[in-house]
Amino acid sequence: MFDIVPFARRNSVIPKTSDLFDIEGIFENLFNDRFFPAMYKNSSQMKVDIKESEEAFVIEAELPGIQKDEMNIQIDEDKLTISVQKKEQKDEERDNYIRRERSYSAMTRSFAIANVEIEKANAKFENGILVINLPKKQEQVIKGRELQID
Repeated sequence: MFDIVPFARRNSVIPKTSDLFDIEGIFENLFNDRFFPAMYKNSSQMKVDIKESEEAFVIEAELPGIQKDEMNIQIDEDKLTISVQKKEQKDEERDNYIRRERSYSAMTRSFAIANVEIEKANAKFENGILVINLPKKQEQVIKGRELQID
């Protein structure tokens, strides 16, 4: 059986609240960015599409404004992790003032993968889209034969 599952979706259960009348808490948990990531403009979760064909899984991650050297892709056993760390610093000096701005952002996304040929996996990054190709392992057909009794 072939399978690929985003970690956040596999165990996504709305936490139970101790107060039944905590309406604010219920809506806050319901509309968090795990369920509705498009609603959060500054969400730290990357947008990912997963496609499956007979030969492979293809993961496409949207990473606008990210450079290739700011990302890391790791496969450990049955887990694929995409992580991004972006550091930015702007310094501007004019007549009577100095402006310095620094920002740091990080995001990580993990997927449970099974029956994938890790050695043949590859990735390419172009125009803010990361494409990871994960070839499936070929199913082993168990051949049987009849044994003659001596």
